[in-house]
Amino acid sequence: MLLKTFGWSFAVTALGLVAAVFYGGWEAFGIVAILSVLEISLSFDNAVVNAGILKKMNAFWQKIFLTVGVLIAVFGMRLVFPVVIVAISAKMGPIQAVDLALNNKDRYQELVTDAHPAIAAFGGMFLLMIFLDFIFEDRDIQWLQWLERPLAKLGKVDMLSVCISLIVLLITSFTFATHAHQHGGAHTDKAQTVLIAGIAGLITYMVVGGLSGYFEDRLEDEEEREHEAEEQAARTGRKRSPVALAGQAAFFMFLYLEVLDASFSFDGVIGAFAITNDIILMALGLGIGAMYVRSLTVYLVRQGTLDDYVYLEHGAHYAIGALAVILMVTIQYQINEVITGLVGVVLIAWSFWSSVRRNRALEAEEGKAGSSDNRAAEVSSGV
Repeated sequence: MLLKTFGWSFAVTALGLVAAVFYGGWEAFGIVAILSVLEISLSFDNAVVNAGILKKMNAFWQKIFLTVGVLIAVFGMRLVFPVVIVAISAKMGPIQAVDLALNNKDRYQELVTDAHPAIAAFGGMFLLMIFLDFIFEDRDIQWLQWLERPLAKLGKVDMLSVCISLIVLLITSFTFATHAHQHGGAHTDKAQTVLIAGIAGLITYMVVGGLSGYFEDRLEDEEEREHEAEEQAARTGRKRSPVALAGQAAFFMFLYLEVLDASFSFDGVIGAFAITNDIILMALGLGIGAMYVRSLTVYLVRQGTLDDYVYLEHGAHYAIGALAVILMVTIQYQINEVITGLVGVVLIAWSFWSSVRRNRALEAEEGKAGSSDNRAAEVSSGV
């Protein structure tokens, strides 16, 4: 099971490390290895959240996620995305941007760094909406009840998560503009860019997430009607095939997953420049990490880990909220990538341990109940 799930990741790791040695020797080998670990540590919470969505899909779409999805993640986000950002921000053609990435790495890094505020605003808003929609939803299972219970009551207010996100974005862009003005106004125009990018991230979340939820709800309604029709043995009228609806629902959930992965990868791509500005080594290292994140996602789904450790999903969403805040803060201030990775790891580890304690408590209660039933049976039988 382990080899079957992680087999492609192991193969890509071997190929990536060998390619690094041929490309730049043992120094490149070390850089790629470090980048792989960086990507995995920063994106573990991504795997947990992905698993919560992927478990709603069938085996076919899980394979699509591991094949087509990997191509999008590795080549799209880790290789093409930085080049596109440079091309847009520097107003140059894609061929020029690629030439710059390969032959003038310092200038390339400078342009990507300049584009960071817009990237962080887009990704921060997208992730913040995911976090807010999660904590404002009333759930049967609550991890931090003292916090989640009152927030669930607040969540009954329509569009509250959107309002909070827009307030955060306005404060961030206003602070950015004020700080730039106090320091000579060199980046005052970028405050508007931050605002536009943040709104784009918010709109992207609402469109993709909304379409995914819409088709998922239609699929559930269709399946319910199908079940009722079978029970009554009276199917009337023509209706659309539930298979087609399933395909639409899965497609938009897949699209949602890809945008989610893109938002998670922003900090990894930007953080990678602290280690190297070589786009080839960056693509190799982050690509290997992305493979493990995807394999881990499928592993969590197939092992039913989220069902066994019920607070894991909560911990991952809190990590998402922390990452969203960190991304917004990095628009103005620099934060070490180690801190970003540790925050997510600590929150997920805490939620895992809370799940273990919960499972032990439930087992203990079941054991006591079983002992009581046995004693009652012995008394009634006169033993």
